[in-house]
Amino acid sequence: MIDRLTDSRGLDSFDYRFLALVFSILGIGVLSIHSVTHSQQAGLAPYYVKQMAWILMGSAAFVFMLVSDYHRIARLAYPLYGVVLLMLAFVLVDGRTSKGAQRWISLGPFGVQPSEFAKLVLILVLAHYYSKAPRVGWLQRVIMPGMLMFPGLVLILKQPDLGSGLSFVAVYAAMLLMVGVRSKALGVILLLIVMLFPFAWEGVWGSLHDYQRQRIMAFVDPEYDPGGKGYHALQSRIAIGSGELMGKGLYGGTQSQLKFLPEGHTDFVFAVYAEEWGFLGVLLLLVLFVALIWLSLEIASKAKDQLGALLAAGIVAMLCFCVVVNIGMTAGMFPIVGIPLPLMSYGGSATIMTMASLGLLLNVKRRRLSLFY
Repeated sequence: MIDRLTDSRGLDSFDYRFLALVFSILGIGVLSIHSVTHSQQAGLAPYYVKQMAWILMGSAAFVFMLVSDYHRIARLAYPLYGVVLLMLAFVLVDGRTSKGAQRWISLGPFGVQPSEFAKLVLILVLAHYYSKAPRVGWLQRVIMPGMLMFPGLVLILKQPDLGSGLSFVAVYAAMLLMVGVRSKALGVILLLIVMLFPFAWEGVWGSLHDYQRQRIMAFVDPEYDPGGKGYHALQSRIAIGSGELMGKGLYGGTQSQLKFLPEGHTDFVFAVYAEEWGFLGVLLLLVLFVALIWLSLEIASKAKDQLGALLAAGIVAMLCFCVVVNIGMTAGMFPIVGIPLPLMSYGGSATIMTMASLGLLLNVKRRRLSLFY
């Protein structure tokens, strides 16, 4: 009965603040996508119309994850992970290729990117694993969950999708910190990484694709290939810097409107926004993201059980990682790795996955007063 009351009670002030932040960022994203693509042909519908359709589908996923008991969702973690692994394997066999990467499954005019959904499923898998029984010792606390993560990570890196691969590792690391790793064990891990790095670097460097190595070189030296792999990073920094304090206004960005900045509606939407709205606009956007993350951390800290806390912590880690890396790479602080900006970048799979994750996050908060699973 208490569970039914929890499900049926109306939204409170926390929920409204959370939703206001989510849809404010979504609105800014749609406006930026419209600004940079309004003169482009995008097939059946303009990009911003497609993005609004993705938001509607994401809202449906948000509601579904909100009203479903997260304990029941977590019990499906391993079957869902199996489905995701099959989808990732299918991508390598018969996936759609675009710009040198084979990451999508074609469904008529649409494309599904399984690596995006794999992030949320990994959170479910690790949260379910750690919440079932006390995990002690290196084997149960570090090695076993690492083995659970490894197949998905390898399949994602084979596409290649370095951004989603790094997100996988970030979620795994956040879960380790959440369940608690002794300082001595953590020190040993870091020491081993430092000691083995010189020997592993040659293999890691050799396993990278040519474009990935060139992106790293362009990050180290922006003038390394200014007309090739360094072009995105240079044009992005020019766009952000040219926004100055107040920005150039909607549709006023020269780098974005004159198409000097490629992929302005996807990975580099932050640069488009920064050029048009300037430092003050960027400050507003960062405040919105920080407020959303702050509320998310509050949910994690007040979860009623370990499963809820782990789910919330994993979602917060994924959100923080994607926001920091995307903004960092567009500003020239990180190499270009192809991570979309949550709630702002154009893309159906990323938008739906992010909305579903936030619905699950709010689910954890709304069920903390329930006595039963």
